[in-house]
Amino acid sequence: MAVRTPDPDPNERDDEGAARDPLRGLGSSMGRPGSASNPAWLSDVELAEARRRLPMLYVEAVPVRLDGMGAVTEVGILLRATPMGEISRTIVSGRVRYGETVRDALFRHLENDLGPMAFPLLPPQPAPFTVAEYFPIPGVSAFHDDRQHAVSLAFVVPVTGTCEPRQDALEVTWMSPEEAASDALAAEMEGGRSTLVRQALASVGALR
Repeated sequence: MAVRTPDPDPNERDDEGAARDPLRGLGSSMGRPGSASNPAWLSDVELAEARRRLPMLYVEAVPVRLDGMGAVTEVGILLRATPMGEISRTIVSGRVRYGETVRDALFRHLENDLGPMAFPLLPPQPAPFTVAEYFPIPGVSAFHDDRQHAVSLAFVVPVTGTCEPRQDALEVTWMSPEEAASDALAAEMEGGRSTLVRQALASVGALR
């Protein structure tokens, strides 16, 4: 099944209702005037053209819950509705915006998918457990995205709060590491992301 990661909303608002600008504060140094709009936003046509010509940068996160010793006890798998009306299992994922740090992009997508009360534990400088390469041609790698060539930095992120999925994330199901690595779940996941989940669990010693 092809991956269908949502694109960020150009009309996304901050806590005071103002439009978010990922380049706010960078205007003078980058030769761009400061603005309440998002000067890095691409129209659907521009995005399609960029995807046809350039690799796109993504971040992905496997949410986990830890016990008192720091061992993974549960893995959060999302149930997501795609723009085409398909339902699939996936993980937190999304593009990095122009002028946005990887850490900020990771936090933004975790909040978008899991809700503001998820309280992810992000270190000052997150380090990915792997780099996943998605190709529009099946078979080039373990990961497939029929829209584009995408390079994704993948992270394991502990969350400590209450997860209330929103936007196109319908629910989050907490599974044991064994369930998350099972063939049954792999059959429901998109774009080869079951491989990414298994790699995430292996990276933290959660596969027996």
